Amino acid sequence: MGTQVVAVANQKGGVGKTTTTINVSASLARQGQRVLMVDLDPQANATSGIGVEKSDGGSVYESLVGDALLSDQIIRTSYENLSVIPGEVNLCGAEIDLPRMEDSLHRLQRALHSVKMANVFDVVIIDCPPSLGSLTLNAFVAADSLLVPIQCEYYALEGISMVRQIIDQVRDSGDNPTLHIIGIAMTMYDGRTRLSQQVLDEVREHFSDIVFETTIPRATRLAEAPSHGKPALVYDPDGLATAAYDVLAGELLQRLNQIELAPDNVVDVTAFQNPLPVQNQA
Repeated sequence: MGTQVVAVANQKGGVGKTTTTINVSASLARQGQRVLMVDLDPQANATSGIGVEKSDGGSVYESLVGDALLSDQIIRTSYENLSVIPGEVNLCGAEIDLPRMEDSLHRLQRALHSVKMANVFDVVIIDCPPSLGSLTLNAFVAADSLLVPIQCEYYALEGISMVRQIIDQVRDSGDNPTLHIIGIAMTMYDGRTRLSQQVLDEVREHFSDIVFETTIPRATRLAEAPSHGKPALVYDPDGLATAAYDVLAGELLQRLNQIELAPDNVVDVTAFQNPLPVQNQA
């Protein structure tokens, strides 16, 4: 398997996107994969969540808008097999600068090209901003596939139809004709509520085998881990959510090693353009 680029994306905030990026990256690294985590979010929560200091000029920004080598921004973390390109607030400027540039949607793809060709990493995982702006579109063009986290809550379903529309636009435009969703990760699952189970059942019904079997439970220590600059496997090694992310990473790795999904296999999400009926959450 050559270097695979996976973007973790959902336009809605609060769905566990960054938590998924951090913990899937750390679990893949522990399973022996050489992982590069790219923090494309100006908030840089994935950076601090893995225990790396934010620093001016340390992000992908200069490679996006200039000629800086992306490899110069790579930092080795304290965890074996896991490196990171940090985020920083300057990435906010990229949302303004990129649309003015030639081939504005291909800047990240070009910057990552030398990293992929060097074959130093098995997997590059990109934490996208919680929006569908220029940075996220660059990630969509640069990625081989998308991992979409969905929170097991009522309004979280709305985001994925927008993600699918953008995927279709990126593919139809020719900017990345093979882009596909490699999997949907159900996060913040609470088995005590009817709503969580209903959302899970509805997603599995409509998305079939594209949904990962593993669901990520809602857990206090999982939520606490980023504030300590540690992935869950270090902060809470015996936690249920930690174990779930380990299994999820294994599922992702299995899919990455399979024959690449054909674009026609991406599941239609138009069923989620209308909200689910309100149910008693007790």
